[in-house]
Amino acid sequence: MRKIVVTFGLIAGAIMSAMMLVLVPFDGDFWMEYGAYFGYTGMVMAFLLVYVGVRRYRDVEAGGRIAFWPAARVGALIMLVATCCYVATWEVIYYKFKPDFAEVYGDYQVRKMRAAGASEAEVAATQAEMAQFAEMYKNPLVNIGFTFLEPLPVGLLAVLISAGLLSRPRRA
Repeated sequence: MRKIVVTFGLIAGAIMSAMMLVLVPFDGDFWMEYGAYFGYTGMVMAFLLVYVGVRRYRDVEAGGRIAFWPAARVGALIMLVATCCYVATWEVIYYKFKPDFAEVYGDYQVRKMRAAGASEAEVAATQAEMAQFAEMYKNPLVNIGFTFLEPLPVGLLAVLISAGLLSRPRRA
């Protein structure tokens, strides 16, 4: 099981990391607005490997049959390895190349609110919130936590769908 988890987890992590490395150099409002769509598309593509890994485990190591929870465990481990790769990549990018990311994102949100006609009170509240977020985001543990949460919903969905589609309980 370990070889399958590590192999498929690292491949999925490499896909997510490569997608991030391709997108990060782009700046501007377009990427602030739509970058998440590209990022989550990359995550969905990467987490397709959860299905492939669970199927490989079922067919090769489990004798062609696996119950839901063991399948979910294998998928979750693959997802965990991939997510750790994603987090490690972001930490390098953030601390070496984009240490001002939170401030730039906050400025973008304020500009967006002003363009939408928000009142100065609403803008000031958002500025204060974004400043607090930027300060909090400088803490590596908070940064890692937020980054870990980004692919988690997509990964959990991939795990549950894969386990549901591939589970074949053993016959008594």
